[in-house]
Amino acid sequence: MAIARFETDSLGPIEVPADALYGAQTTRAVANFPISGLRASPFLIRALGMVKRAAAETNQELGLITPEQGGAIVQAAQEVIEGKLDGEFVVDVFQAGAGVSLHMNANEVIANRAGQLLGEGLGTYAKVHPNDHVNYGQSTNDVFPTAMRLSALLALEDLYPVLDGLAGAFEAKAEEFREVLKAGRTHMQDAVPITLGQEFAAYAVAVRKGAEAVARGAEGVRELGLGGSAVGTGLNTHPAYKVKAVARLAAISGVALHPADDLRWAMQSCGCMAEVSGTLRGLALEMVRISNDLRLLSSGPNTGFNEIHLPSLQPGSSIMPGKVNPVLAELTAMVAFQVVGNDAAVAMAVQAGQLELNVMMPTMAHNVLQSITILTNTLRELDHRCVRGITVNRERCDYFAGSTIALATALNPVIGYAKAAGLVKESVATGRSIVELAREQGLMSEEQIRKVLDPKTMTEPHV
Repeated sequence: MAIARFETDSLGPIEVPADALYGAQTTRAVANFPISGLRASPFLIRALGMVKRAAAETNQELGLITPEQGGAIVQAAQEVIEGKLDGEFVVDVFQAGAGVSLHMNANEVIANRAGQLLGEGLGTYAKVHPNDHVNYGQSTNDVFPTAMRLSALLALEDLYPVLDGLAGAFEAKAEEFREVLKAGRTHMQDAVPITLGQEFAAYAVAVRKGAEAVARGAEGVRELGLGGSAVGTGLNTHPAYKVKAVARLAAISGVALHPADDLRWAMQSCGCMAEVSGTLRGLALEMVRISNDLRLLSSGPNTGFNEIHLPSLQPGSSIMPGKVNPVLAELTAMVAFQVVGNDAAVAMAVQAGQLELNVMMPTMAHNVLQSITILTNTLRELDHRCVRGITVNRERCDYFAGSTIALATALNPVIGYAKAAGLVKESVATGRSIVELAREQGLMSEEQIRKVLDPKTMTEPHV
C-alpha cells in the first residue's frame, strides 16, 4: 500500500500522506510550523465546518455550484461539525498569519471527503475542488474571522451553565451559613463582625456579575463579515450571498448572528475579541480573589483561620503526614493567571492589525478559546468538588466574632471614638475582650452592652 501521494499546488508538487484527507497546502503548513504541538480547538474546527456548510448551501441555492457538489460539500462539512474528522486538522495553532493554513486545511479536508462521497480518489479534486468549490465566494479574510467569532460563542455556551452552577453553590452555602457569626477582616486586620453567609452571598454575586459581563462582552462577536470576501469588498460573491449565508449560519449553529453593516470594518477590526477576552480576564481576577479567600478561611488547621473546612481531595505533601491542601482553590488561581496572560496576548494581537486585515487572528482564537475552555473545566470542578462540600467550624467562627477588637466600632456613638480607641489599645495589650473592659470601666450599662455589643446586631444594623 502506498504511503504517500503527490499533489500539486501553486508552488509545485509535494508528497502528502496517502490516506490523509488534507492536501498539499496543509502538508506544507505542517512542515513550516512545528511550533507547539497544539492543534485547533474543537470549537474552532466545528465553527469552520458550519461556515463551509452555510456557504455551500447558499452557493447551491444561488446556482453557483451544482447540486451534486453542494450536497457532497454539505455532507462533508457536517462530518466536520460533528467532530468526525478532527484528526485531519493537523496545523499548529501558531501558524501563518490570518489563519490561511487552518482555513486551507478545512477546504482540503472537506473537498477530499466530498470527493470520496462522489466516488473520487483522494487528491484528485476533479468533482470538488478546495478553492473553486468548497471556498467559492469566500476568502480567509472573511471565513477565519467569522469562524473565530462563532467559535467563541459556541464555547461560551458551555461556560454559562457552569457559572450559574457555581453561583448557585455559593448561594446555597450562604443560606446554610446565614446564622454563623464570624469576624470581618479588612487590611488583613480585625474588622466588625459579619456572617459567613453574608460572605458567601457576596461570592455568588461576584460570579453572577462576571457571567453577565461575559455575556455583554460577547454581543460584539455576533456581527459577522461573512460575504466580504477579500478585504471586505465582496469580490466574487453574489449580491444576495452575504445575507443568505449569515442567516444559514445562524440556523446551522443555533446562535443569533447578523451581518456587519460595514464589511471593511469587520475585517480591519478585531476589537470584539479584545472585549470578550477582557471580560474573561475580569472573571478570572474575581476567581483569584475568591479562591484566595477560600484558602485563607480554611488555613491551618491549627495555626491558621480554620473557619471553614474544604473537602479533602488528596494528600498534600510527600513528606508531612496528614497534610491536606486546598488543591482546587490553588488550581483556580493558576488557571486564572493563565487567562490573564492569554488576555495580554489577545490585546497585543488585536492592536497589531494593518490596513485591511488583522493577520494575528490565529493567536486571538487560540487564547480566547483556551481561556473559555480552562475556565469552564476549572470552575465546574471548583463547584462540584469543593464549594458544595464546604463545612463550617462554628466554634472557631464564634470565637473570632467575639474576639475582634473592631467590636469597639459600635461604641463610637455611645462613648466617642477616643474612648473606644483607648479600649482597643488596652484589649490588645491585655488580651481581654472589649466587652469585658467596657463593663469593668463602667462605660456602659448592661442593657447597653447587650444591645450595642451584640455581634449579630452589628451584621444587620438596620433590621
